[in-house]
Amino acid sequence: MSQPDVAAELTLTDDLLLPFLLEVPDIRGRLARLGPTVDTILTRHDYPEPVAHLLGEMLALTSLLAGMLKFEGFFTLQTKGDGPVPLAVCDVTSAGELRGYAKVDREKLEAMEEPWEGAAPAAGRLFGKGVLAFTVDQGPETERYQGIVELTGPTLADSILHYFRQSEQINAGITLAAGHSAAGWRAGGLLLQELPDESGEDRGPSSTEEDDWRRCLILMSSCRREEILDPDLPAPDLLYRLFHEERVRVFRTRPLLVGCRCSRKNVESVLRSLPREEIESLKEDGEVIVTCEFCNIDYRFDDEAMERIYAS
Repeated sequence: MSQPDVAAELTLTDDLLLPFLLEVPDIRGRLARLGPTVDTILTRHDYPEPVAHLLGEMLALTSLLAGMLKFEGFFTLQTKGDGPVPLAVCDVTSAGELRGYAKVDREKLEAMEEPWEGAAPAAGRLFGKGVLAFTVDQGPETERYQGIVELTGPTLADSILHYFRQSEQINAGITLAAGHSAAGWRAGGLLLQELPDESGEDRGPSSTEEDDWRRCLILMSSCRREEILDPDLPAPDLLYRLFHEERVRVFRTRPLLVGCRCSRKNVESVLRSLPREEIESLKEDGEVIVTCEFCNIDYRFDDEAMERIYAS
């Protein structure tokens, strides 16, 4: 089979989510490729190498999971644990605007017995014991959907796959990668999801379909980290390299870009909701400084600005 003609129509080469379908045995997939977007997000903070690596994978996973859903709003993936990274949050809007932040306990990180030079520690060791939650928020007029699962196994994918098996009865496979080079940080990942039959019911224990599914998982696992991160390997070419015998069909890409919902107006609204005496106690050199944890931008308010906020 020749490569899909639609590949010629794709103009995005990076920072994208590429949906695809394997016609044999009817499996849906997503490929995320992050370059300048993930580099911008990670370099806004002075993260230690293993934390940046972990957050890069989490940004790729957030993009993949959101790509499985139809929503108007934003999708959030969050972890809370007792390890060197007690909190990590990533979210993406339905328009593809991506952001992420990780809180770091540097003392715990430095106290880790296993050295991490050359290879990042497993996510399970960095998060410790805790939970992973994902939320779909489509605005105040709709009900939020949230799933919560215990952090399980050494990787981020382990926890998500555990949730899929236990709560959604979804057969899925995920592989993630992140890395840093002279050109900056890159991240990406692959997600496969077995589709139900046309009636919407489970497929049942068909040995042929199970063999097909396992074969596709093996093909996905054969994808090397270097291939996922290679900026010179177009996303459709990577999929064709892995799944050409499964009659892979690719669809139009969705762009992913850096986005943050903070603004001076939003910060002013938060300040106005708090007692002025409490805010005044936070002054540094005559200013109240509020820093966005995601984009690391400082919003500064002097006495004149504070008067305007509380006068309104």
